[in-house]
Order: sequence, then C-alpha cells, then structure tokens
Amino acid sequence: MSSVAPTVVTPADLSTPPLRVLPADDAQRRVLHNEVHARPSARIRMPALVVYVAVLNEGITREMEWQHLRQLPGQEDLTLEHLSGNFQRLRFANHTLKWERHTEFTRYSLVQALPEDALAHGDDDTLIHSLVVAPQWLATIPGRTVAAIMMAMVEGDVDDLEGMRQTGESWIEGRETMASLLGLRRSCVMTDFRLRDSGFEHLLVISPPGTTELRVGRISQRLLELETYRLMALRGLPVAKEMGPLLTQAESQLAEIMARMENAETSDQELLNTLIGLAARIERATATHMYRFSATMAYQSLVEQRIEQLRETPIPGTQTVGEFMLRRLSPAIATVQATSQRLSSLSQRVERASALLRTRVDIATESQNQMLLEKLTKGQDLQLRLQSTVEGLSIAAIAYYVVSLILYVGKAGKAAGLPVNPEILAGALIPLVLAGVWWGTRQIHKKLTHSDGH
Repeated sequence: MSSVAPTVVTPADLSTPPLRVLPADDAQRRVLHNEVHARPSARIRMPALVVYVAVLNEGITREMEWQHLRQLPGQEDLTLEHLSGNFQRLRFANHTLKWERHTEFTRYSLVQALPEDALAHGDDDTLIHSLVVAPQWLATIPGRTVAAIMMAMVEGDVDDLEGMRQTGESWIEGRETMASLLGLRRSCVMTDFRLRDSGFEHLLVISPPGTTELRVGRISQRLLELETYRLMALRGLPVAKEMGPLLTQAESQLAEIMARMENAETSDQELLNTLIGLAARIERATATHMYRFSATMAYQSLVEQRIEQLRETPIPGTQTVGEFMLRRLSPAIATVQATSQRLSSLSQRVERASALLRTRVDIATESQNQMLLEKLTKGQDLQLRLQSTVEGLSIAAIAYYVVSLILYVGKAGKAAGLPVNPEILAGALIPLVLAGVWWGTRQIHKKLTHSDGH
C-alpha cells in the first residue's frame, strides 16, 4: 500500500498582494487614468433604433437625474454613487439606456430593436408608442431639450445608391437629403437636418452585413456628438447678435470721449465719469458673455474633429454631412468670433483711453503743483525778509536791554561812591553792545546751518 506524502503549504504559496515598487500615487492619478475609459462606445446590433435626447442641465442636479432614472423598471436599486462618474449604462433585457452628464448638458441614449416597417412609414407618433420606455418618461427628463434625434441603423448594400435612396425616402420624408459614405465606403449616413413636429431629427445609417457591433456603436456616437456639438456651438450666435447694437453704441461713445479729450477746456471729472460708466458696461458684458463665446469656439473645434473622424466620401449629386454642416455653421461661428474680438478690442481701447485721461490729469496736477510751489517759494522769500527785519529789530531790542542794564549798573556804582557817569558809560558801550549782539546772532545762525547740513 503506497503512502501519499502530506502536502506542505509554505507561506510563499499563500495569496499575497502584488509587489508594489512605485511611489505613492498622486491623488488624481486613478481618476485621470480612467478618464480614457469614461465613455466607451456602445455595441449596437442592427437593425436598431437609437433615440437620443440632450438637455441643458443648468439648475438640474445630479440627484434630480438620478431620481428620474430610478423611475425606469428594475432600477429601484440604482444608487447615486453609480452616477458619480458622469456616465452610466443601464442594461435591460432587450434594450440599453446610456446616461452621460457634461458641463452644460446631459445626454440620454436609448438603443432598442428597430420596429418593423419603421422605415416604411417614418411616422414619429407610431415610433414613440413602440418605444420600450414610456413616452411620459421622455417628456419629464429634467432639463430643456437642446437636441433630439431618432436614428435608424440598418443593413444594406452601400454600393447600391438607388436602393439606399429608396430605403431612406420615407424616413427622410423626401426632403433635401445630405448623404455620404463613411470610412472606406463601409457605411452610409443620410439626414435632412430638419425638426419634425415631434421635436426629433431623423438620421439613417446603412451598413453592409457583417459590420461589427462596435463599429456601428462608434458611428452612432460620432454622429450624435456631431449634431449636439453643432447646436451647442450655435448657442453663442443669439448672444453675438444681441451684443451688436451694444458694441456699436459703445464704440461711438468711446470715439466721442476721445474727441472731447482733445479739447483742453473739457472737464476732466466729466470725462472720467463718462469713461468709468462705459468701462463698467464693457466689463459687465465681458464677464457675462465671454464664457459663451469661448465655449462656442471649443464646440466648433469638436465639430471639426468629429467631421474629420467620419472620413466622408461624397455621393454624386448629394452634399456630404460635413460639407453642409460647415457651410451653414461657418458664418455663425465667424459672427461669434468677430463679436468676441470686437468686445476684447473695445475693452483694450477703453483701457488706453483711461491711460490717456490719467496722463492728462497727471499733467494738470503737475502744473497745479508747480504753481503751488511757486507760491510757496514766494511766501518763503517774504518770510525770510520778514525774519531779517525781525532779527534787526531783535538786535536793537536786545542791545537796548543790555545798555539799560549797563546804565543801571553805572547808577549803582555812582551811588556807591565810584567816580562813574552812568550816562556816559552807557553811551560809550552802545557800539560794543550792538557789535556783540550781532556777532552772537551770527554764531547762532552758523550753528543752525551746520546742523541742517548734517
């Protein structure tokens, strides 16, 4: 009978944490690293219907959106922590719902199977009632709608241009159609960029059989982002149009101020008050609208990136999506950019006008100071003359008192029996007393001057 040796478990066989040879992580390292995986593309199996709604989330909290998502069937256990990453994909038996929160808007993307005959009738009312979510749930999404799209994604032959046109005829409702081939002729996108009565736009994507679900998902994401960023970029246009008259008025007022500044008789205080009021209006407009203008340029950059990523190939006789979009979007972006530059230039011109006015005020102040110094100098000269006169009188007064003392001393000596004539003695010493008092005064002046010099 063979014996089995017992298995000996050594400490090295026990599970141990992996060896860590790196310094401690930065507080934001993991968050920044995982940002690249924050919003993965969906995997979409054709034929599919993508219902997309983007709403402005100003004043809408994450808690409000969380409560709305929990109203979906089976989402009672959804916690607020699930939404902490600004992205959440909810998977159901036959559909998925993706929630994404951005700085200014929140996106909801519903992916479900395309209802039968959806392309044939293209009726939004029928489609809405065939959605896997209740129409009331869509209507009560927190926020204000900025983009809403129904995108049908089906299989088809992208080389059959006439067949694709017939496929999208009812879906696009026969209106002017923008279409192009995406990538290396691997998919086709068709749209008319028009809002239906339901508030939705229509997009149609036709891909060859065998197109991977991941590629279909990437196409969907790029097209939806393209339209959303286009609309967000255009939000700066009404602001730019509204600011046009304000900037024109401000420029005219600044020109008037500069003309009045050339007139030396114009009150500096009046000019300063007018210029301060103008500067305050310009700075308020800058603080209120400059973010919108900067956001417009950022969204425009994203639109150009998404168009480039589509790698469109034109279809003869039809405008590409990117060409149509850039042609219609460029004038609006140019208006916004020009208004932004105009506002910045006006702010700089007001600053230069303020500097000129300060220079003018400084020159006037220096002239006033110079006149004041001249008056002070004249006053000091007069004071010196008065001081010299007072000093002369002081010498006479001091000499008078000294001579009086000598007279009294002489009288005292005569009364004591000394052979002294007080009057003659006082009179004889007057020159000596005057000379002594004058010399003493000069010595005091020399000491004071020497002390001031050091």
